[in-house]
Amino acid sequence: QVQLVESGGGLVQAGGSLRLSCAASGRTFSAYHMGWFRQAPGKEREFVAAIMWSGGRTSYADSVKGRFTISRDNAKNTVYLQIDSLKPEDTAVYYCAAASRLLSFSTREYNYWGQGTQVTVSS
Repeated sequence: QVQLVESGGGLVQAGGSLRLSCAASGRTFSAYHMGWFRQAPGKEREFVAAIMWSGGRTSYADSVKGRFTISRDNAKNTVYLQIDSLKPEDTAVYYCAAASRLLSFSTREYNYWGQGTQVTVSS
């Protein structure tokens, strides 16, 4: 089992920045690829970014490329999502997730999920 706890969400004006954190506990964090997803009201959960277990490879949704940066610190069992140039359409609950098998954009590949943190962007 891996327990994931997100933090860092909040209310921010358009153009602002946030840094989301996801702290992991339980099984070996460095064995898992990590992903961030988001879900806006009335919409399906969508892929945002993912990072390989080693941090050596990352992947981003086209809608966030150049504005979002995923990183991890295996010594601290934490994955981060730096969000810059926020837009109102970034408003959503942001979830981190752990995948044991593949670095993927699909929710089906992720074995463990956090409870989410709300990001609200005002125009």
